[in-house]
Amino acid sequence: MNSSPTSFLGKQPPHSVENEMALLGALILDSERIGDVSSVVSSDDFYVDKHSEIYNSLVSLSNRSSGIDVVTLLSDLVKNGVYTEEQGSQYIRHLAESVPALSNIMDYAAIVHEKALLRKLIFIAEEIQDSAYSQHEETASVLDQAEQKIYALSQNTVKDDFSPLSEIITAFYKELTELSKGGDKTSTIQTFYSDIDRILVGMNPGDLVLIGARPGMGKTSFALNIAAEIAKRRTDKTVAIFSLEMTKTQLASRLLSSEGRIESRKLRDGNLEAEDYAKLADAASALAETRIYIDDSSDLSPMKMRTKLRRLRNLGIIFIDYLQLMHSDDKKKSENRVLEVADITRNLKIMAKEFGCPIVLLSQLSRISQDRKDKRPQLTDLRDSGAIEQDADVVMFLHREFYYDNRNTDIQNMAECIIAKNRHGAVDTVNLGWDGQYTRFCTLEKRFDGAPPEA
Repeated sequence: MNSSPTSFLGKQPPHSVENEMALLGALILDSERIGDVSSVVSSDDFYVDKHSEIYNSLVSLSNRSSGIDVVTLLSDLVKNGVYTEEQGSQYIRHLAESVPALSNIMDYAAIVHEKALLRKLIFIAEEIQDSAYSQHEETASVLDQAEQKIYALSQNTVKDDFSPLSEIITAFYKELTELSKGGDKTSTIQTFYSDIDRILVGMNPGDLVLIGARPGMGKTSFALNIAAEIAKRRTDKTVAIFSLEMTKTQLASRLLSSEGRIESRKLRDGNLEAEDYAKLADAASALAETRIYIDDSSDLSPMKMRTKLRRLRNLGIIFIDYLQLMHSDDKKKSENRVLEVADITRNLKIMAKEFGCPIVLLSQLSRISQDRKDKRPQLTDLRDSGAIEQDADVVMFLHREFYYDNRNTDIQNMAECIIAKNRHGAVDTVNLGWDGQYTRFCTLEKRFDGAPPEA
């Protein structure tokens, strides 16, 4: 959102040319701080267009591992047509020589970014005003768009349509460094089922992940198992769960059963023993420390979900149970279920990108698989719309053969997670253990100490 120093709506837009100059001069003198500064400032934060160009050149030189000084920067700017050598030489040297205090570099960056946010807020306010005056859209839609823009700005996600590749590469290097350290601050979210994570290599921000199964296969339990592990291990992230079928209390009971290894039946009928109460207390204590939020509203659409989610901070992942109980915000599409489901999944995919986190969507499967000899789900079993497969980045199916062949007790505690689509990599089938009394799926790892498998 660069702009030259001109008035806006009769007033001068917020900016600080002095801080922009100080920041650029400091980066020329201490190019090792470019990575730190890029986590706060982007090129569109600069009010003066030429300052934005200088910043882009600094980032580009840093990515190419080129030495940065007045000479190399000027050479790059001349090559890119930003300055002639005569025009740029004096100004670049002035930037490097007039830095008030090199140690204040991050303070300069913060001020430059804050001024940019205020300018963006002014532009957003004008867009909202124009939209309200035009009266071309429904009031609910105008309100949602206004809220969406303000929320995006508060999350520092409002940017120009295009980002320089140099900035993208810088961000990628930071992510790669974190991954190589095995840190928990990466943007990808693990399921914490080792064999599944080996194939998916994590769920990415903006991913729409679909878990499909026939009724009774345990898809809600599977989703809750993943949600609990994420919440316990990624304490910096908020886990949001929308349950359109089960109540908050029912979900809490499932979570406590799985976490405390307490028979779900006992939690339903209240027939607990002293040992169970001890397990329940430990499970409740562990789960109470997590940032899991549950909404069991039965009448939900993507727009309503979006409004609720904006109230949460540091969203890490969103679970929705389940697709077939949702409805579209578009009344015209609600007359045709196929079009309605397509509209829902498209909006959920957009929502995942908006909030910068994966959305895990549970879905019922059609009865087609019941007519096949091999009951394992396939992509063609997705109910209501081919758009589900198209919009989803990952499609996983749960299958328990014992459900169809209950005479074979050897497979009673076996389950399969069939990864049928993976936009980022391979597809495969992962064998899991199923412990029905605790509504819990677990990994099947080779162990030589007789210890039970862990999730």
